[in-house]
Amino acid sequence: MPKKINIAIIGATGFTGLDLVFFLSKHPQVKICNLCATKNMGKKISFFDKRIKKKLPKISSIKMINWSKIDLVFLSLPNGEAQKIVKKTYSKYKHLRFIDLSADFRIQDAKVYKKNYKINHGAKNLIRYSLYSISEFVKKEIFKYRIIANPGCYPTSIQIPLIPLIKKNLINKKKIIIDAKSGFSGAGKNFEKKFRYKNLYKSIHAYAVNGHRHIAEIDQEFKKISKNIQYTFNPQVIPTFRGILTSIYLNLEKKQTAQKIREHLYNYYKKDKFIKILKLNSELGTGNVLNSNYVEISVCQTRVKNSIVIFSAIDNLVKGASGQAIQNMNLIYKFNEGKSL
Repeated sequence: MPKKINIAIIGATGFTGLDLVFFLSKHPQVKICNLCATKNMGKKISFFDKRIKKKLPKISSIKMINWSKIDLVFLSLPNGEAQKIVKKTYSKYKHLRFIDLSADFRIQDAKVYKKNYKINHGAKNLIRYSLYSISEFVKKEIFKYRIIANPGCYPTSIQIPLIPLIKKNLINKKKIIIDAKSGFSGAGKNFEKKFRYKNLYKSIHAYAVNGHRHIAEIDQEFKKISKNIQYTFNPQVIPTFRGILTSIYLNLEKKQTAQKIREHLYNYYKKDKFIKILKLNSELGTGNVLNSNYVEISVCQTRVKNSIVIFSAIDNLVKGASGQAIQNMNLIYKFNEGKSL
């Protein structure tokens, strides 16, 4: 594995792109060769984010990338755009790897992708060469793939606490209720156009109750381990910039208790740097995880017998996007998994 890699970041001035630049600018084994966007050519990246102190290339067009000298490209773009770039470069530059932070390679069925994102997939033949990559679940295989599909923020906060429990049949798989609250940065820089709600900055708003686009992604991953899962997923936007708090209401299988569930999650993740399983019945919010790649999980008893609630907190722009992308990069190149995070 190389001691240092050359990278490009396409979509560098968005919320997620800026977090990518901020973290990667501190990575001793990464050289940032290109920062690309469609506007503001020639501007310094520090103009957009004062946290970034390192001298880096100025904003430029994708046309300025010398693909033969780039090892890895981060694609922080609107849905439908990353697939175009991958299609043009995948076969021509066989050394090149891609980490896509959009949904373009998350959905393995192109028909399902079109149904959810209203876009025809332009690189259908490449989907099978991609890997859906929640870091903690793919450590043994991620380095085999050149296209990494970085998961969505809601699905990350949901799957990390649930997948280990579903695998071991510790919960009633047909009675799962998922209630998730996210900061408005999850909608990108144009969030005010997407969320035309009254008092956006002072209120909570439920949306996409029966048709959120991330449901296809969650369904796909659940079906890999069980065909009998039934759940409801209710997302809400809250008046904060970043962070997700997901509440998962579960009924337990016989002989299971909240303490046993907590112990199982603790044992499952005890070697994973970024997953923190709190003590039983711990209060939990997003405060501890903001601007970090950590996931905090609390298993809590309820007043109802054999019923628990699991709280999961992440930063949607970090573990839900840029941080997990960098964690995936570190795994691919066998760098320290937490390097620069």
